[in-house]
Amino acid sequence: MSGRVYCEGPVFSSGHDLKELTHEKGEKYHMEVFKTCSEIMVLLPKLPVPVIAKVNGLATAAGCQLVASCDLAVASEKSTFATPGVNVGLFCSTPGVAVGRSLPRKVALRMLLTGEPMTAQEALLHGLVSQVVPEEKLEEETLRIACKICESSRSVLALGKAAFYKQMEQDLSAAYGTTSRVMVDNLAMKDGQEGIEAFISKRKPAWSSS
Repeated sequence: MSGRVYCEGPVFSSGHDLKELTHEKGEKYHMEVFKTCSEIMVLLPKLPVPVIAKVNGLATAAGCQLVASCDLAVASEKSTFATPGVNVGLFCSTPGVAVGRSLPRKVALRMLLTGEPMTAQEALLHGLVSQVVPEEKLEEETLRIACKICESSRSVLALGKAAFYKQMEQDLSAAYGTTSRVMVDNLAMKDGQEGIEAFISKRKPAWSSS
């Protein structure tokens, strides 16, 4: 009920294959590459299930963009993150969309303008990842988080995730208006009432969707 994104080996994702971005491929092909990548990144917050990135290595350019686009990210202590396109003459403009929305502006721009890598602990400090663990604990902890999420109602999680991303785009007053409506809608749901009744009765809830 939660999705996980991970790769095997020392590199989580190094982004686009630069061999596919040469002049010979043409502008139409290049536009399609970035359009497809952007569509994936836009889709992730819209999925009704939480998406967790499990990072154990290097995440650069579009790989760093992918981490920033996931709902949660668990990284090993050895993981590093970078947007190094500027070093090869290709500014990481599309990765900057997700990175700039996950990190403080000056931190994001430092990554984008210098191409210098960020350690896992720095990524945690600035909010690019949600947790850093020893490499040998990475799989266990990522699975634990996924299992914990799966204990909740699927329909309630879907409602809550959608509401979170919607209100993040609004001003404070509109955000409270949106989420107040969502809270009322949540109470009208079968699982909303089931959770309250279970709490009062001191029993485990039996979700209709889990």
